Amino acid sequence: MDANRYLNSNRLADAWADLQAHASDGAPLEADAYRLAFADPEFLLRRETRGIRFQLELLKPDLAQQALGVDNTVVVFGSARVRDPAAAQEAMAQAEASGDAKAINKARALLRNATHYEQARAFARLVAQYSAHCPASKRLFICTGGGPGIMEAANRGAHDEGALNVGLNIALPHEQEGNRYISPELCFKFHYFALRKMHFMMRAKALVAFPGGFGTLDELFEVITLVQCRKAKPVPILLFGSDYWRRLLNLELLVDEGMVSPEDLQLFQYVDEPQAAWDAIAAFYGLGQ
Repeated sequence: MDANRYLNSNRLADAWADLQAHASDGAPLEADAYRLAFADPEFLLRRETRGIRFQLELLKPDLAQQALGVDNTVVVFGSARVRDPAAAQEAMAQAEASGDAKAINKARALLRNATHYEQARAFARLVAQYSAHCPASKRLFICTGGGPGIMEAANRGAHDEGALNVGLNIALPHEQEGNRYISPELCFKFHYFALRKMHFMMRAKALVAFPGGFGTLDELFEVITLVQCRKAKPVPILLFGSDYWRRLLNLELLVDEGMVSPEDLQLFQYVDEPQAAWDAIAAFYGLGQ
């Protein structure tokens, strides 16, 4: 039995070593009927094998999180364009030195929104501090989209406390990479938005949406819709930064026009401080402070 296991392991390793050697030589990869199917990129990247790729993107992060006991997450969404206060201040100084009015206006917005970076970081620290005193099965782990900005801030807050945290990155044309504060063993990269969003919800016990753009809105409304339609269990959905969200979204209009029920506006709430966000989650689940 051991001999068979060793032989099978060798065959698997050899298949990948053959591909690696081919790539290292700089030779273009051509279709090869004799190549093992699972080690054949030409085959795995066909349109007909898309379903297999879906399964792999579902399974790989799932197994890795299971192995590390990541069963419950607090998902933090928000803009990738937000900068930490030091970087925002530096951008402001450079813009002022240039005298460029457009650059100055952009830098002012960065500086104004840098407070959200610090708030996301502080919130994540609160989650990690609570979880540090919990049994393993009850811990809450910060999970983000893995990029810069608000996502980096939340991963950073958990990292500050020495806590494992998750980043679900996505391959984009501008080559977004996982931020440096994600636990390396929990830093995943996705091709499919749908599978990535599925992973956000699979373990989510709360969603905290900081100010953001189209991506944040997409993720926010997907979660609200899933809960509204009872495709997902109710969870706290917190809109962090009430001034931003109330200016951006007039959701009361939906009730006035009969597009949603009045109780649908109870699916989320506004918060403005890290402690208030954590208190809302703790109250929802009856957690000790």
